[in-house]
Amino acid sequence: MERYGTDLYKAVYSVLHSAGDAEDVTQEVLLKIYSSLPQYRHGGLKTWLTRIAVHKAIDYKRSKDRKREQLTEEWEAIGAAARSPGSPVEEKVLRRDRRERVRENLERLPGAYRDVVVAFYLEDKSYQQIADEQQVAVKTVESKLYRAKQYMRKAWREEDLE
Repeated sequence: MERYGTDLYKAVYSVLHSAGDAEDVTQEVLLKIYSSLPQYRHGGLKTWLTRIAVHKAIDYKRSKDRKREQLTEEWEAIGAAARSPGSPVEEKVLRRDRRERVRENLERLPGAYRDVVVAFYLEDKSYQQIADEQQVAVKTVESKLYRAKQYMRKAWREEDLE
C-alpha cells in the first residue's frame, strides 16, 4: 500500500475523474489485491496491480452509469404515469422506494457477500462466471451466496422492506 498506493489512486482517478470516488475505489482495489495475492504469478507486479485498479474503476463507473440510467428511466415512467389519468402512481412510487431500500441494504452487506449477490441476482451471472471473475472455485461462490442469504435473513427485517 505504501509503495503503490499513490500509483493505484492515480490509475483509478484517471478513469473516474472524481477524488472521492477514486479514494473509495482505491480502497476496494487494495482489498481485492490482498485477497488475490495467492493468484499472483510473479510477473510484473506493478502492471498486475494497475490492471486490477483500472478494471475495478471501470466496473465502478459502469455501475454508477447504470444506476443513473435506471433512476432517469424510473422518474420518466413516474412522470408519464402521473400525466395519464387513472394510473396507479402511488404503487409505482412505493415499488421504487422499496427497490431503493433493497439497494441500500445491499450496500451495507459485507463486500464478499455483496459482490456475489450483485453478480448472481442483479447481473444474472452464472456461478462459473463469478468464479472466473473472482478467481475462486465454484464451490466458494456457492458458499458465499449461501452465507449471504443467511446474513440477509438475520440482518434484514421484513418490515424494513415493506
